[in-house]
Amino acid sequence: MLASEYRHVGSSNAVLVLGDSISAAYGIDKRDGWVALLEKRLASQCPNINIINASVSGETTTGGLARLPALLAVHQPSLLVIELGGNDGLRGLSPRQMLKNLQQMIALGEGAGAQVAVLGILMPPNLGAAYVRLFEQAMAEVAEHESVLFQTFFLQGVAGQADLIQVDGLHPTAAAQPRLLNNAWQLLEKPLRGLCQTSTR
Repeated sequence: MLASEYRHVGSSNAVLVLGDSISAAYGIDKRDGWVALLEKRLASQCPNINIINASVSGETTTGGLARLPALLAVHQPSLLVIELGGNDGLRGLSPRQMLKNLQQMIALGEGAGAQVAVLGILMPPNLGAAYVRLFEQAMAEVAEHESVLFQTFFLQGVAGQADLIQVDGLHPTAAAQPRLLNNAWQLLEKPLRGLCQTSTR
């Protein structure tokens, strides 16, 4: 589904972000993370939207899938943002299992009445051409889900930029967070505005 086709179907004005260290603001002040910046942006534009950041550093799609049912039951979000898969890739876990986990999370989110958005990730070439190809194919299958909002590479413009990556070579710096927000905003702006309009009626 295109972002412009957003429909409000959840039972609250909550946005649930389920991610890993990238969304958990690993290594930087949590107030500087992209999710916190999103919350700040919405505070002036649409204060009725409640952002819940359920991201955990080191999280895999298996861990996210295990946690999601309880999070959906508690928060009843209208929009579920999934930013997972990076740790599956870095640990060399099965791309097919990652795909199944993401598909199950999408189904759970939609079953709970939430619109689902997936912030995709790509793997660096040093993991091997065969694995990278399988990983990309799995992410491409997620993108084919007709009702899901999908972004191919959430770290676009950040990955590979030495001045935007911490000394561990993996995690974005505080300076990179506005770029991550802009990347996410390209996908989330229209559904968030639709949610804002609905919640203020």
